[in-house]
Amino acid sequence: MTKKIDAWFRDKKSGRKRVLVTVYDHGFAALASAAGMDGLLVGDSLGMVVQGHQDTLGVTLRQMVYHTGVVSRGAGDCLVLADLPLGTYEESPQQAWRSSMALLRAGADVIKWEGGTELAGTVSFCADRGLNVCAHIGLTPQRVRQWGRFQRQGATPEASERLYQEAEQLAGAGARFLLLEAVPEQLAREIARSVPVPVIGIGAGPDTDAQVLVLHDVLGLGSRIPPFAKAFAPGAKVLGDALSDYAEAVRSGRFPEGRTEG
Repeated sequence: MTKKIDAWFRDKKSGRKRVLVTVYDHGFAALASAAGMDGLLVGDSLGMVVQGHQDTLGVTLRQMVYHTGVVSRGAGDCLVLADLPLGTYEESPQQAWRSSMALLRAGADVIKWEGGTELAGTVSFCADRGLNVCAHIGLTPQRVRQWGRFQRQGATPEASERLYQEAEQLAGAGARFLLLEAVPEQLAREIARSVPVPVIGIGAGPDTDAQVLVLHDVLGLGSRIPPFAKAFAPGAKVLGDALSDYAEAVRSGRFPEGRTEG
């Protein structure tokens, strides 16, 4: 695992971009690994993508452990990052450590949680004990009910400066990765250039060290693709047509094909 992470730091220095997708099952993990992904994120976004909820708030640690194990067994050489869900890390550094160990034992290489300055002590506590932490700032979906809706962050000079300071503080506390979501391109560029750790962007422009998107958005399977994402295939139509063809073939008698007995 150390060699995997060291390669991310070398690529940050050389300027080579790294690519991740968010996946939730073994089959897609294996497909993404074979396609050349550098990392797989087991996101609590499964609450929306897999479970059909409006947000991520109902996802449990037990569910994240299950999906992390499933993904890790198909991950190949990819770095596996996994999310701690709401309510499993905020109470204390000790709580965060215990929850992280559950994901680590399931197969995660890096543990990600959402939050800024208020969690710097937790980052330091866990990093000092050997945990690879990814700190997620900017748009943090677990706080959507605090904001009322999903919205871009860092839009004012004051908010931008706050996020910049949070990024530096979290990296200084020992975070091995930062994830910036839905922040202005210029801010993401400045943070990526300033901090010594790899910066992963989603909806944060092209100048971060790596990019991550939800696999279902990449494949055009999502019912609502975020404005910062891109569907690289018309997956919903392709799979929908295949299922329709299957149903029609069964009903018309074309499938299964008849066999001669004896």
